[in-house]
Amino acid sequence: MGADFGNDLIESLNQAVAYAKGQSKAAQVHELHIPNVRTLRESLKMSQQTFALTFRIPLATLKGWEQGRRQPDATAVAFLSVIEKMPREAQAALAPIRAAAEA
Repeated sequence: MGADFGNDLIESLNQAVAYAKGQSKAAQVHELHIPNVRTLRESLKMSQQTFALTFRIPLATLKGWEQGRRQPDATAVAFLSVIEKMPREAQAALAPIRAAAEA
C-alpha cells in the first residue's frame, strides 16, 4: 500500500469526525432495511425448522435472530431481503442444492 492510501484514510477519518460534530453535511449514509425474520417466517407459514432447512440457514442462527440475541450481517440481510420480496423464487433457486444435499 502506498502513501496515497494512508493520506486517503486520514482524510476520510477527518471527514467522519467533522460529520459527527455536525460541521459537515457532505456524507453518504447507508441504511439497511433488516427484515423482521420471525414475521417473514410466519408470513410464509413455516416453522423455524422448515424455514432454516428451506433457506439453508443454521437453525441456531435463525433462533438467535428471532430472539434478538444476534443481528444478521450485511450478506444475510441481503439474502433475507430476497426471501422477503421473492420467497418462491428464492426457494426454487435453492431446491436443486437441497435435493443434491439430500441425495
